[in-house]
Amino acid sequence: MPDEQRAPAIVILDFGSQYSELIARRVRETEVYSLVMSYSTTPEELRQIAPSGIILSGGPSSVYSERAPQCDPGLWELGIPVLGVCYGMQLMVQQLGGRVEPATGRAEYGKAPLHVDDPTDLLTNVEDGSTMWMSHGDAVESLPDGFTRLAHTENTPEAAVAHHGRRLYGVQFHPEVVHSQGGMALIRNFVYHICECQPDWTTDAFIEEALAQVRRQVGDKRVLLALSGGVDSSTLAFLLHRAIGDRLTCMFIDQGFMRKGEPEFLMELFDQRFHIHVEYINARERFISRLAGITDPEQKRKIIGTEFIRVFEQESKRLGPFDYLAQGTLYPDVIESAGTNVDPRTGERVAVKIKSHHNVGGLPKDLQFKLVEPLRRLFKDEVRKVGRSLGLPEEIVRRHPFPGPGLAIRILGEVTDEKLDTLRDADLIVREEIARAGLYHEIWQAFAVLLPVRSVGVMGDQRTYAWPIVLRCVSSEDGMTADWSRLPDDLLERLATRIVNEVAGVNRVVLDITSKPPGTIEWE
Repeated sequence: MPDEQRAPAIVILDFGSQYSELIARRVRETEVYSLVMSYSTTPEELRQIAPSGIILSGGPSSVYSERAPQCDPGLWELGIPVLGVCYGMQLMVQQLGGRVEPATGRAEYGKAPLHVDDPTDLLTNVEDGSTMWMSHGDAVESLPDGFTRLAHTENTPEAAVAHHGRRLYGVQFHPEVVHSQGGMALIRNFVYHICECQPDWTTDAFIEEALAQVRRQVGDKRVLLALSGGVDSSTLAFLLHRAIGDRLTCMFIDQGFMRKGEPEFLMELFDQRFHIHVEYINARERFISRLAGITDPEQKRKIIGTEFIRVFEQESKRLGPFDYLAQGTLYPDVIESAGTNVDPRTGERVAVKIKSHHNVGGLPKDLQFKLVEPLRRLFKDEVRKVGRSLGLPEEIVRRHPFPGPGLAIRILGEVTDEKLDTLRDADLIVREEIARAGLYHEIWQAFAVLLPVRSVGVMGDQRTYAWPIVLRCVSSEDGMTADWSRLPDDLLERLATRIVNEVAGVNRVVLDITSKPPGTIEWE
């Protein structure tokens, strides 16, 4: 059983698609529980899980390639409804006796109108002519026995197909992406009408399950949580406090790289307003001294991560003993560590390294904590819902993501106290003006970056030689891809004017208009 609390209603078998997690999230938006599993999951394993439906993801391979990932053909004999998406559809067609070939002259990438031939069953309430997101260089040339066409596009005769009797369906587009207008209607049809799932994956249901799980696991023991102030650790703190009360101890390590006023805000919020016990550890001088002369961004991350573990080790021994360590591991971390992705060159699963600064990894062997990870089944948007339901204030629930190493990786080059003070002041102005313009919750991230160069300027009658600040504002759904946010000209003018006038050591403001990819959201 992939989850100790409940079996998934829908299993997504991952064939290496960049959208596999997104499919799982879309299913969960229908209040039905879903999990991503490897394409190599056996029919027997699926039989034990007993999902109500299976979705085969897309993938970068061609089904006729020698090393293309294949599911066990016994999948088709389980009697469970199956929806194949892109590669998943082509694999279904091929394994059941149809033919898939390169779409010479008929490949499709991007938006295309979908012409519905059969508006029942899978395509109920999907309007004829709806825009769907296509991404395929192969095409179905002939269907297996018993399959019929449900829809077509100008270049793809078999854009959606079905074997109604066996409840097998395939689509040659991505219903899970926002560009597909009728995508969610299609997913709801599969989940509710074809698989007959019940909408029981709700925030309240999760909280009740999680509270019971924590109480069973922890008993009367003590739990330690490294609190960062982000939505994940904050939601976890609220959940654990409700479950075990004062047997929870939160440790907030102030490494000196937080935003202006943030340590004070967090202590007031948790310790004083909500009476959740937080041990404040002032380690600012310790961290900044370790970064003296360091300019390489990866070296910065490693030093900060190592020092964090050392401080955590010392303080946990002083405050302990503790039997359990709570971590804000989320479901994308679980998927990555399970290695469900597929290398299209070899057909093998690929394990992906998780950023170590998100959790307390690499602890010394003599600190034998047992892990408590009640959020490990959730995506980020689900964590926000849980936090809000638990009473977490909106300024935490809806705050922008913030990197584990903090402002240390938003200062390019060596980190100094002077640069930190400068960046804190500039960052505060960015957040204030974005919020004042009513755009804070429409932007994924908005922040300032300090560059390690100086440029000439004129302020009053004086020549200046000072640092530039980069404005980085991006719009995104999940941080996997991002586009630069088109801020109003008057807002950009206010930002530049305030930063240059109010922040010492800055005489120039520039705007980063790079998307992800090819750039990244953070600069380091």
